[in-house]
Amino acid sequence: MAENGFVREVAHRIFAAELKESNLQAKDGNDQYSPQYLITPTGAKCNRVFIVGTLTEKEDVGTDSEFWRGRIVDPTGAFFVTAGQYQPEAAQVLAKTAPPEFIAVIGKPTTFTTKEGNVLTSIRAESMHVVDAATRDRWVVDAAMHTAKRLEKLAGSEPNAVKAREHYNTNADAYRAMVAQALESMRAR
Repeated sequence: MAENGFVREVAHRIFAAELKESNLQAKDGNDQYSPQYLITPTGAKCNRVFIVGTLTEKEDVGTDSEFWRGRIVDPTGAFFVTAGQYQPEAAQVLAKTAPPEFIAVIGKPTTFTTKEGNVLTSIRAESMHVVDAATRDRWVVDAAMHTAKRLEKLAGSEPNAVKAREHYNTNADAYRAMVAQALESMRAR
């Protein structure tokens, strides 16, 4: 149990390809303090995510103060990560890290709808650390395992699985292929 009854949400391991397709927002409760969630096509209910990949690009997009945006690539695609004055430690790591570098991020998934109606998903970093290749490889295996477990539950009656199925009409075979591709990419190195 955490101090003051505050329990941190689990940080789900999600591949970039799945996060990119995620656009179903959910809330527990109706007040302004109710946690927001992003339900993914495989049924993960994410308030926080844990990703590891290669930082390939970064830029300071802030106007009045530093606000960093980074592009982090895993075997399935790219994540976009932001960190600014409210995430000073993460912003500092992003500012100091020169691509390419393996990086681990825990953060909150956020969505933005463009004028054209496209939904863009990014991660607002809470913490960020430079890691080694072995850590990245372990993350790929863990993310593959977690995705496979969610896929097994997708046909069931668990509420998030039902919501994901109804909203996304999830192609489980495509996600199984994504998992296999991610694992195969490690063998190919």
